[in-house]
Amino acid sequence: MVILFSASISEKHQHTLVESYPNVEFIFTTGMEEAEQHLEKASVLVTYGDDVDESKLERAAQLKWIMVLSAGVEQLPFQQIEDRGILITNARGIHKTQMAEYSLSMMLQVYRQEKTLMENEKNHKWDKSVRMKEITGQTLLVLGTGAIGQEVARLAKAFQMTTIGVSRSGRLVEHFDQVYTIKAIKEVLPSADFIVSVLPSTAETRYLLTEEHFILMKHDAVFINIGRGDLVRTETLLQAVKEQQIAHAVLDVFEQEPLPEDSPLWAEPNITVTPHISGQSPNYMVRALAIFQENLDKLLNGESDYVNKVDPSRGY
Repeated sequence: MVILFSASISEKHQHTLVESYPNVEFIFTTGMEEAEQHLEKASVLVTYGDDVDESKLERAAQLKWIMVLSAGVEQLPFQQIEDRGILITNARGIHKTQMAEYSLSMMLQVYRQEKTLMENEKNHKWDKSVRMKEITGQTLLVLGTGAIGQEVARLAKAFQMTTIGVSRSGRLVEHFDQVYTIKAIKEVLPSADFIVSVLPSTAETRYLLTEEHFILMKHDAVFINIGRGDLVRTETLLQAVKEQQIAHAVLDVFEQEPLPEDSPLWAEPNITVTPHISGQSPNYMVRALAIFQENLDKLLNGESDYVNKVDPSRGY
């Protein structure tokens, strides 16, 4: 078996894998440009998911499994993968701790006026008139009730928040007081003080939120997007903030990444921009490779109950 890494990992992690699986041939590269020459003999490809297209997959004639070391798989050529019966797994769930911390930190950042306080400190300005708010007791709406969404809700409970979830199924899951289907989203938007989206990019979620949804939100609501940038159009977000349909937007993901230097999002005081880093953690690769190794063990032992198996017909 040949396992090809187009995802670059440290020598320490490489050594651990080689030592743990002496009967497996590993090929470690720093990216697809280097990995391409080895595609023909690869049985397994370990990637971040953004470097696999139809032409590369066609060359990988022996490929049986793609392990994506991130949650996002929307750039994969699903039809080709489904036709060939290639297994896809991802690292879904490893982001929950850091992305939940990011979400709560941004709620506090907005309510405790941290941008203003930091600016005042920079300018040596002593201003006790800055108005603070409390997130305790507020209502949180989370779009997406998977591992990340549940962890956001769990942390919110420490602040005695009412937690409402929206998901495809509408099934009640842990840490949520109520869960609704995506179709019922308009019913719950008016009650939310915070809206956090952790939704992936699928045919069902792409540009799900429109101007109508932002009009339904509270004027003092805070919208936080840590899922995917194609949930809502940039101009819709800008309009929502400028026309005070909502009070603040915190954006870690965008329609176009990197966000262009001349994007008006940068200059809007009631928009917080971060460069798609809510999932960063020093423990990221350890967690991702743990899932890879668990599935590799299952493959070698002839088992089929893989962790984080992706359905190519659904795209997640």
